[in-house]
Amino acid sequence: MMTERQITAFRQVMRLGSVTAAAKALSVSQPAISRVISELEMDLGFSLFERRAGKLFPTPDAHCLASEVERMFYGLGRLDQFAREMRGLQHSTLAIASLPMVSFRIVPRALSQFLKSHSGIRVTHNVHNSPRIVDLVAAGQADLGVAQLAPGRTDVLRLASWRTNCVVVLPAKHPLAEREVLGPKDLKDIPLVVLSSQTVTAGYVTERFDQAGITPNVVAESQPSYSACGLVAEGAGISIIDPFTPAIFPDTVLRSVRFEPAIPFDVHLLAHADKALSRSALKFADTFQEVMDGMEIATRINPQV
Repeated sequence: MMTERQITAFRQVMRLGSVTAAAKALSVSQPAISRVISELEMDLGFSLFERRAGKLFPTPDAHCLASEVERMFYGLGRLDQFAREMRGLQHSTLAIASLPMVSFRIVPRALSQFLKSHSGIRVTHNVHNSPRIVDLVAAGQADLGVAQLAPGRTDVLRLASWRTNCVVVLPAKHPLAEREVLGPKDLKDIPLVVLSSQTVTAGYVTERFDQAGITPNVVAESQPSYSACGLVAEGAGISIIDPFTPAIFPDTVLRSVRFEPAIPFDVHLLAHADKALSRSALKFADTFQEVMDGMEIATRINPQV
């Protein structure tokens, strides 16, 4: 079997045209190169060079072998280049699934920062509701998810969690728009656009109104939150939603007022419970956490809460 030393010596002789030049390139003596070439010919069982007047002249077999050697070195060089590109994440993929509320500014901001440093990554970002996001992460179809999480799921891991509180969203010119705080009694008989009954927020809203002894005047159920905001902007009523979504509307259209008793809106950065994250997913997770930590209306909480 040919050795790496034999192949390297043969390649240099063929490329440089002489034993002297090959020896100089490899920082060895000329006799050492000649000896290695002779050993190679013995191992192969045929001559690669004709020896005339102290010089080596390649045979047709030598040219044929040299072509294959160069193809091998090209493959090794391409493999080395590919590995270096992998180190820079240039051949990586990243699949993210997130709630609409973080998909207007937060995820785009994090992705923009991330891609400036890792331009070769192919990113997929899809927007879904929380149950669908959790299912995608658990099935390995999304590397990371940003969602609310119902109790009892053990097939996903919370990498980080943040808490914020829901707000009352009103048309900018609504009589209650200038209030600092609103509660169920303040909203009695006012048309209310609620989120889907399957959402965590809708359950909290029902609970808060029941505790106050108030029957909400529900005029519409809408999902996701930006759809509810759209209905509020068109005068269909008011809504109680996360504080992120109203921010995409100008103050001249919508106003947000703190709701009490507080309705927590927890957001989690999720990963598969058992599968290791790729380097690209780990790096994006770091970037996303930095962006979320910079949001004044969100506070980091223990992921296990």
